[in-house]
Amino acid sequence: MSTVIRGLREALVLFLVAVVAIGAMVGIWVAVSGGDFTHRLGVAFMLVGAVIGMTGDLTLSRIGMLDARSAFGLAPEREDAGGGRVLTGVGIFLFVSVPLIALGVLLVA
Repeated sequence: MSTVIRGLREALVLFLVAVVAIGAMVGIWVAVSGGDFTHRLGVAFMLVGAVIGMTGDLTLSRIGMLDARSAFGLAPEREDAGGGRVLTGVGIFLFVSVPLIALGVLLVA
């Protein structure tokens, strides 16, 4: 199977998991405190999309480990060691974060 197809499938799964999780959390939020579901859903989509866009790959965790790895004489972690993932941070940003933010903007407007 092509790497492109696997990457797009991974992006679709990540997007759908995010949509279901956000919908459930906003549903609980509205049930507890009341308010407009659609507006809160849009804001939550934008916030989660931004967070996923900033932390979609392992860069932040790798930066924190640079000093510890160098103290033990170890090389920095490899960029392609994604744990079986196909998408890179750029792919997660483009195919998961941007659609979540766009959907959030459409719901809020």
